[in-house]
Amino acid sequence: MLRQQDVGHRVVVRRIVGVSEDRPLYTDALGELVDLTETELTLATDKGTLRVPLREVHRAKRVPPARRPHAAAVIALELAADQAWPAPVRAKLGNWLLRAADNWTGRANSALAVGDPDRPLDAAIDAVEKWYRDHGQRPMINAPMPLAAPVNATLDARGWSARPLTLVQTASLAPILAAPGRTDLPPVDLADSPGDDWYAMVADHKGTLPPAAIRILTGVPEKVFAHVHDADGALIAVARGTVTGPDRWLGVALLQTAPAARRRGLGRHVVRGLAQWAAQHGATRAYLQVEERNTAAVALYGRLGFSTHHTYLTREAPG
Repeated sequence: MLRQQDVGHRVVVRRIVGVSEDRPLYTDALGELVDLTETELTLATDKGTLRVPLREVHRAKRVPPARRPHAAAVIALELAADQAWPAPVRAKLGNWLLRAADNWTGRANSALAVGDPDRPLDAAIDAVEKWYRDHGQRPMINAPMPLAAPVNATLDARGWSARPLTLVQTASLAPILAAPGRTDLPPVDLADSPGDDWYAMVADHKGTLPPAAIRILTGVPEKVFAHVHDADGALIAVARGTVTGPDRWLGVALLQTAPAARRRGLGRHVVRGLAQWAAQHGATRAYLQVEERNTAAVALYGRLGFSTHHTYLTREAPG
């Protein structure tokens, strides 16, 4: 049977779906285990999210990932993503990164557990807890999977909770750029700094932006802010793009569309605009981070050619 340390891994579940001639009928489901409670498990499958009551599970086990990236590739992408979201307060614990930013977003307020923390794992977690308590914050750890599976297992044993699973997805820019551009939509305006209406739309989604948030959003050397206005001048879509890392990754973040302007293809339109900008800055691939449970966004990114490179769990200390 599956355990908490299997969360974030690819599993196969055989479930009982009925009885025929006094014999049980089974069906198998393959996917990523994203949640496990005392009563049910949740899988992210190719066909969407599947919740299975534990009483229906006949057998379940972890299986190898379909396309497991090398540890070096996961670390390199995570470090590029950290450069694109630079927390203003930082320290190092061996190769782990400790980050704080007025509690604005989990990414900027969690220890990034990649590489060697230069001490035993329990001692590393103790040090993380002390650093965040000293900074007046609840300790959190960003644990990329399956690279940080030992970290997650140790955190399970110590009673740390987990936020919803996040997918780190990647795509080549070539097909995005090759797709025909939309001429029936307002242009994507790319600016070196965000307008007040851009900040307001982001705040509607992310909450009030403290000074640390402004530093994160504007503190990357190669960055751009996408704005789309309707004919009346109202802002209807935004996003932020960055180019970071030795591999020149385009980071797509904060893609949002005003409710009244959804289902018009603006998301694809904005990403194409960011891709054109990034290609001029030497990027050939893009990444983004999206919660697995945000099925609408995952579907949009899938249509753009994004697929999951790896996942991560943001873990929170008890109390």
